Amino acid sequence: MFNLMIMKVLKLTSDFCFLIVFAALFSVACTSNTSDESVEGGNLDIEEAKELEMKNQLDVVLAQKKNWYNHWSKLIGPFDSNNFKMVLTDSIDPQEMPEKNPILQDDPLFPYQFVHPTANGTMDIYSYKIEAQDAIDTPFLNPDSEVIWYRADGMKERLLFMGPSGMFEEGEWINENEFVVLGYFQEESGFRPMAWFINVDEHKIWQFNLSSTATTYELDSYLDQKIKQVALN
Repeated sequence: MFNLMIMKVLKLTSDFCFLIVFAALFSVACTSNTSDESVEGGNLDIEEAKELEMKNQLDVVLAQKKNWYNHWSKLIGPFDSNNFKMVLTDSIDPQEMPEKNPILQDDPLFPYQFVHPTANGTMDIYSYKIEAQDAIDTPFLNPDSEVIWYRADGMKERLLFMGPSGMFEEGEWINENEFVVLGYFQEESGFRPMAWFINVDEHKIWQFNLSSTATTYELDSYLDQKIKQVALN
């Protein structure tokens, strides 16, 4: 009888210890899951905050580049940053190389460069696209486009490239590290306006696509309107 009581006590003790261990393991697992969810939620909040900040900046750029906005709104109707969706975030290989800015004051494209806010060179989105040197009788458009930063230290960074399906049409520095490019890309559904945010310090890019497209578009229509000194063919 005494031995039977001891066995029952031992069994109860064993069961109680098992419950304590199980509860501890369950608590650790829940804490781990909660921690992972908090980290993921925190990252999501940061990304959402960054996108919201960029959209606010995009509204400012659209107001500053009113001619570009009016040009496209005539084709697709009114729009603002809420009609853009972030579709891409990527790093940039700047392909840095020594090369001073070849666009000098006597070049017809000189007035259309974007001077860095603290005089760290200029951003150029037109010279690769438009052939307009003195040696050329009739200026013309190349099929490809580039965004190039000619830094003040004599170095060149190639930041963005686009083939013949699209074009970089407008740009603006929003601070000393970030530059916004406006343009379009031709898709099956039509010509879609886009915005690219470039961080030249972190070498990152964010691409925003407008929800609307234009069914037809004269490829050089905006550049022909903007760059008055060059008649494009």
